[in-house]
Amino acid sequence: MDTQLLEAFIAVVETGSFSRAAESIHLTQPAISKRIALLEEQLDCRLFDRIGRNVNLTEAGDALLPRAKNLLQELLNTRQHIRDLSGAVSGKLGLAISHHIGLHRLPPVLKAFNNEHGEVTLDIDFMDSEVAYEAVRQGQFELAVITLAPDDHPKILATPVWRDPLCLISAPDHRLTQINNLNISELSVYPAILPGLNTYTGRMIKKFFLDRGEQLDASMATNYLETIKMMVSVGLGWSMLPATMLDQSLCALNCKGLEIERQLGLIHHRDKTLSNAARAFIELLLSHRDT
Repeated sequence: MDTQLLEAFIAVVETGSFSRAAESIHLTQPAISKRIALLEEQLDCRLFDRIGRNVNLTEAGDALLPRAKNLLQELLNTRQHIRDLSGAVSGKLGLAISHHIGLHRLPPVLKAFNNEHGEVTLDIDFMDSEVAYEAVRQGQFELAVITLAPDDHPKILATPVWRDPLCLISAPDHRLTQINNLNISELSVYPAILPGLNTYTGRMIKKFFLDRGEQLDASMATNYLETIKMMVSVGLGWSMLPATMLDQSLCALNCKGLEIERQLGLIHHRDKTLSNAARAFIELLLSHRDT
């Protein structure tokens, strides 16, 4: 079976339309339609129901999707393996990176890697750490640089790279800045703006307070730390953010007994053979780790 047919099929599924699929893989819409028709002819079944502008998978299409992805991934892995036998550091390296790490930690690493290994094409996707973790678990990326999960997974190898202590912060004119010897009970009374509970960081903060019998007044939550920083800076509540994000728009507070630290690092699947490019990236990344 021609892999180009499978690529067209996956593009239609992921974009939800023939026209957007054509744009994503740089073909015309008639070319996409022709490839899908040929694939349906070879499999002797309909893969999509086309109702108005909606394109939905049939039962057969739904069954084909994971197999098509696995087949194309295996082909990519085979090509990379053959290329790696020469010892060359080349090919494509798929990286999943959390937004915060991409902004505040990785730029010097990426620049150095690009300078040292110009034959490698970096395919970078920025996403939440939790999404990246699952993508690596499913084999969609070789590596991810993220906030590490609090609990281990048997199929994921996690390597800490940076300590990331969280600082208690508020706006400079917030009432909390006037409290001497602030404690956790006093702090929990004031509105908080925290990462969502679908994030490792949000769950870590929530658990810290619950373990001490304190309920948080956290009516606002977002996964984006830059958004939290903005809302705190205008006085909408307090939060806990990495020290790397502090600037003149925020005031760092001291609260007795409040110490929370994340681990930022690298993950990859234990059962996946890493390419030379991935190994080179790991070596460079670890040279930038905390000492």
